[in-house]
Amino acid sequence: MPDMPPDMPPDMPPISTHESPNGSFPSASAATDAESQSARLVHADRVHHWHGFTQMADYESLVIERAEGNWLIDSASRRLLDGVSSLWCNVHGHHRPEIDRAIIEQLGRVAHVTSIGMGCDTTACLAERLAGLTPGDLDHVFFSSDGSSAVEAAIKMAIQYWHSVARQSGRPELATKTRYLAFGSAYHGDTTGAVSLGDITHFHRLFRPILFEPLRGPCPDSYRLPAGVEPADLLEHHAQQYESLISRHAGELAAVVLEPLIQAAAGMILHPPGLLARIRQACDRHEVLLIADEVATGFGRTGRLFACQHEGVVPDILCLGKGLTGGYLPMAATVARRHLFDAFLSPRADNRQFFHGHTFGGNPLAAAAALASIELFETDRVWECLPGKIQRLAAGLRPLGDVPIVGDVRQLGMMVGIELVADKSTREPFPSEWEIGNRVCELAMQDGVWIRPLGDVVVLMPPLSITLKELDLLTRSVRTAIDRVAASLAPGA
Repeated sequence: MPDMPPDMPPDMPPISTHESPNGSFPSASAATDAESQSARLVHADRVHHWHGFTQMADYESLVIERAEGNWLIDSASRRLLDGVSSLWCNVHGHHRPEIDRAIIEQLGRVAHVTSIGMGCDTTACLAERLAGLTPGDLDHVFFSSDGSSAVEAAIKMAIQYWHSVARQSGRPELATKTRYLAFGSAYHGDTTGAVSLGDITHFHRLFRPILFEPLRGPCPDSYRLPAGVEPADLLEHHAQQYESLISRHAGELAAVVLEPLIQAAAGMILHPPGLLARIRQACDRHEVLLIADEVATGFGRTGRLFACQHEGVVPDILCLGKGLTGGYLPMAATVARRHLFDAFLSPRADNRQFFHGHTFGGNPLAAAAALASIELFETDRVWECLPGKIQRLAAGLRPLGDVPIVGDVRQLGMMVGIELVADKSTREPFPSEWEIGNRVCELAMQDGVWIRPLGDVVVLMPPLSITLKELDLLTRSVRTAIDRVAASLAPGA
């Protein structure tokens, strides 16, 4: 039995997940008063719930019991403004009646239908809707449950596509196109293929034995520039590097995989404008597919429905997740252009169908939530209101430019990264063990704002439904927290 947390009442038995002798599970309702029940929840969350990307040895439990609009409410009835959209997935706020009703209505008809060999009316309607919303001829939607799975489907789709084209065209050399070109500092998810595409030190050191090796290009970081490269030359510098890599390795490359315009989990790293379009052109010249991972950037986060639209780019495969259902239910989509889909069509005996599938792919409840979420973009006048919110967010963060530990404030639409540095002129980072980003977020939470850092990059990505007043609270709390940390680091503090 683990040591009991210090705030666990000594006379309270811990919640157990083991069956009782009569085959039933113990009830958690024995604790009747609110304080005791809150303590039980904290204990269960800390002892039995193993959290992702969380050091459980020093995890301080935060248990959310309910939510209203853009606010989370924990087991102690504390209200927290959701400044990161519940890990970048909530779009229109929590507990939206329109999405709730859509799920309940679907639940009254059917909760699950397999997508292998049959379909569901609600899921078919969502596929049709996405085909109409995505740019160009991205008309064919393969559903899965999360962003990593959408990327896994995309890389398998690309491999099988080239094998099919090789047979159909009588060009066997195309079957050797089995590698991928990915960006430096990339993150595409946590499943094996997605981790292989990524460039996260901890992942690659630990899991190298089960990963494949992609071709790796540079990270086109607009803040930390390559030696000798001026900001005005950054686009040409990186475009030429990627054009060269694509040209030299075209014979083996199945696809280039990238997050368009901004690498979110890498620390909200902004690319030089125009790079996406240049890579698209290079892929077209050399028969290489382009896979755009818009799991984080899709559904309005950048100010457009999809980030690719900023540069008029149509990828061959588009990966969606997170905001697809408005943050309600797990669902992702891998959307392919017509020429990819057509390459898989043949008599059944040829065995050219896509060899991939998920039990819960295209789940009707998630599809109902997604359709309702998409409808809210119109009824909530999201596109009309979004420019003013983007400007208000930028204005609220502008004073941070004068704070000595703020190296960079980068923003694309409603996506923000505030990079904290030890030396503003040299851009030298703080020692990682100081956990400066965490300190800022802890102070913001004391002020009623929930945000999360990526190392020493403080990330803001509020729901699109956030009000101007709430944006002012968000930016004011973050500024105050950063000012307090900066003051504590000042000489003589």
